[in-house]
Amino acid sequence: MTRISHIELDDRNLPPPTPEIEQERKVAIYDLLEDNSFALPARDDRTVPDGPYHLQLSIRDKRLVFDIATEAAEKAAEFHLSLGPFRQVVKDYFQICESYFNAVKTLPPSQIETIDMARRGIHNEGSRVLQERLEGKADVDTDTARRLFTLICVLHFGG
Repeated sequence: MTRISHIELDDRNLPPPTPEIEQERKVAIYDLLEDNSFALPARDDRTVPDGPYHLQLSIRDKRLVFDIATEAAEKAAEFHLSLGPFRQVVKDYFQICESYFNAVKTLPPSQIETIDMARRGIHNEGSRVLQERLEGKADVDTDTARRLFTLICVLHFGG
């Protein structure tokens, strides 16, 4: 099976998230576990352990770490991605989310919709960057990349 069945964020050394960030995190994890596509490609004639997979996401030494295990807790893969390519899109995403959360409190629906469209566009850009960075390491569909990008933002917020 090519999917993630369990996900854990290693946020031990991060400040506590805001209520909005915590809500984003819960929704992203729930949606990700409900429906995702995650496969490890064959590399260097090594056998790739079958999924479903357990994924632990963390930030270590200013790098995003994907630590992947099988359901039997056997190491399947680990890879580290530079956070550099994500910095601007994460910053933009947080700014537009802040605008969105503020708009929901005071603006009419038409203006909220405009901000939400911009938020979705930035979110799509983040998922595209993630898919590019994962090329050759893991195969994910667009919806899975979007949900993983949300979790990267949650970790990035604390880091």
